[in-house]
Amino acid sequence: MPNQLIHETSPYLRQHADNPVDWYPWGEEALQKAQAEDKPILLSIGYAACHWCHVMAHESFEDPATAVYMNEHFVNIKVDREERPDLDQIYMQAVVAMTGQGGWPMTVFLTPDGRPFYGGTYYPPVPRHGMPSFMQVMEAVSDAWQNRRDSLDEQAGKLSDHLQRTIPLGQVGGTLEKEMLGQATAVLFNNFDQAEGGFGGAPKFPPSMTLEFLLRQYLQSDEAMALYMVEHTLEKMADGGMYDQIGGGFARYATDAHWLVPHFEKMLYDNALLTRVYLHAFQVTGKPLYRRIVEETLDFVARELRHPAGGFYSSYDADSEGVEGKFYVWSAAEIETVLGEDAPVFMAYYGVTEQGNWEGHNILHLPRSPQETAVSLNIPLAELEAKMSGLRQKLYDVRARRVWPGLDDKVLTSWNGLMLAAFAEAGRALNRPDYTEIARQNAAFLQETMGRGDGRLYHTWKDGAAARHNGYLEDYAYLADGLLALYQTTFEPRWFVWARQLADTMLAHFRDEADGGFFDTADDHESLLYRPKELQDNATPSGNSMAAGVLLRLALYTGEMAYWDVVETAVAALKEPMLQHPSAFAQWLTDAAFILGEPQEVAIVGDPDAADTAVLLDTVFGRYRPNLVVAVGLDGESVPLLDGRTQLNNQATAYVCRRFICHQPVTQPQELVAQLGE
Repeated sequence: MPNQLIHETSPYLRQHADNPVDWYPWGEEALQKAQAEDKPILLSIGYAACHWCHVMAHESFEDPATAVYMNEHFVNIKVDREERPDLDQIYMQAVVAMTGQGGWPMTVFLTPDGRPFYGGTYYPPVPRHGMPSFMQVMEAVSDAWQNRRDSLDEQAGKLSDHLQRTIPLGQVGGTLEKEMLGQATAVLFNNFDQAEGGFGGAPKFPPSMTLEFLLRQYLQSDEAMALYMVEHTLEKMADGGMYDQIGGGFARYATDAHWLVPHFEKMLYDNALLTRVYLHAFQVTGKPLYRRIVEETLDFVARELRHPAGGFYSSYDADSEGVEGKFYVWSAAEIETVLGEDAPVFMAYYGVTEQGNWEGHNILHLPRSPQETAVSLNIPLAELEAKMSGLRQKLYDVRARRVWPGLDDKVLTSWNGLMLAAFAEAGRALNRPDYTEIARQNAAFLQETMGRGDGRLYHTWKDGAAARHNGYLEDYAYLADGLLALYQTTFEPRWFVWARQLADTMLAHFRDEADGGFFDTADDHESLLYRPKELQDNATPSGNSMAAGVLLRLALYTGEMAYWDVVETAVAALKEPMLQHPSAFAQWLTDAAFILGEPQEVAIVGDPDAADTAVLLDTVFGRYRPNLVVAVGLDGESVPLLDGRTQLNNQATAYVCRRFICHQPVTQPQELVAQLGE
């Protein structure tokens, strides 16, 4: 008999709809049941691509005896962390406060009014490696609930009070100065793995936002150490097994220090953030490797993570046929069968051996540079790389006939905003109109499907059901960022207008008037344990740090310095955390670099499709200029930066300004270059 999750649209929740556990989704029905029956809540949070979530489900939630105990002693609630990042953040902070670490699956025990008093992550079915069994944990919690309720209640109260503390952003905590960017870079270098790239040891997560900051630091200070950290990391990740050498795209992270063995799940947000870093590195260095990674990753997303209507799906599972990584790995015999006489060359290129490099199988990677392999095989490099392209396609065709990993096909507004920006930027930078069109279709899909009609957003959608859940701060901030990228690619005013509307909605419904910054939930969101306000950047930028970047650019587009002032105060308040923990505040450092980098506004008065306008645009976008906002058009009705600007001699005309102090208008590319400060 299905439980209450049968009515949900989340693929993760639906995976548990046939468990013998009487699961409820988070909502009034479950919370009122806990109050009425005076039972603690067993809250389990995970996501569809989470390997250990599946393990705990098979071991415990599908076990009838375990389910009987859960149903008798608890009200059981299942949450998809991707659908409800607000709940995930609140209770993850609680678990970290109680245990010193977090992760998924997350298991938290709550009072009927939602206050946490005990929790952890994965619990095995029997005691193992010093961990108690899941049943032992439940029995101890149930005993405490029955016999030591006062102590639990006191503990829940203290923990709830602790969780609500945050850094006030409404008062200046320091003065922003260019030296701080160099100091943060030095801290990062001290933690840099000079052998393998990245920061720290295993497991290794792709440090997208940190690399973005370092690229900007290199551009603004010519600091070679910053570029070295970026390039070394990008090259090691591209050569490793974390990158799908056959199908393109990145897995979530590497379990080792060498980027070889991935945790095989593929997330939309990682691929969006990494695409932008590789694209920007290509723009800075011109190295073909970076362009190849961008195109292969975006092609993977367009081919395998895109709904026909234009939305992007969330993730692919790590498992297929119940085995982690089975879809992606190869035996030497398989490769020899598929590739025949070409197999030895392919195996030398991708490090394939008879014994394998992971559990008897091979994760494809580049143990040597293509140049070194070409020399060892006595094959010209261009010929070798052309051959590899054809052989990869053969293996892809074979792999496509395997049982695919599970697809989480829900569409999240926030993650779509990240991928929208990646496609839009790549469309212009790589002269790929197909990417631009994918970005345009995605934005139109989001406007039609995720917009509520009153300027507000929904968070999640799945084909066959209506969009649902109130939009969070990250939905507004990430989407506005993507729309600004799309505007700077197409110069269609509708995308700028929508981005500004979203920003104004953030200010109206999410702003923390007392302590500065923004809450993660709107002022009319359901009442939770407290109103979360995430400041640290994690796998994705915090909603606050992304909102800051959006508002800084909108200030330059509109002349509304209220946008700027809100952000500058918040960024300055985080000066010390940025210096002490730069990786945890990397997007904030990017915001600081924008403020300190003497940003420019460029208004080009002309028809966006005209040849003389294109010449000026090619000049502006001929290199990576992150501290720049660009508007193009013939009037300023929609984009204030164009307001009052006129053409010289009926030619496309550029106005270059710094904080609204402008040079003389110019029509020639060389004059524009001089004003941009080459």
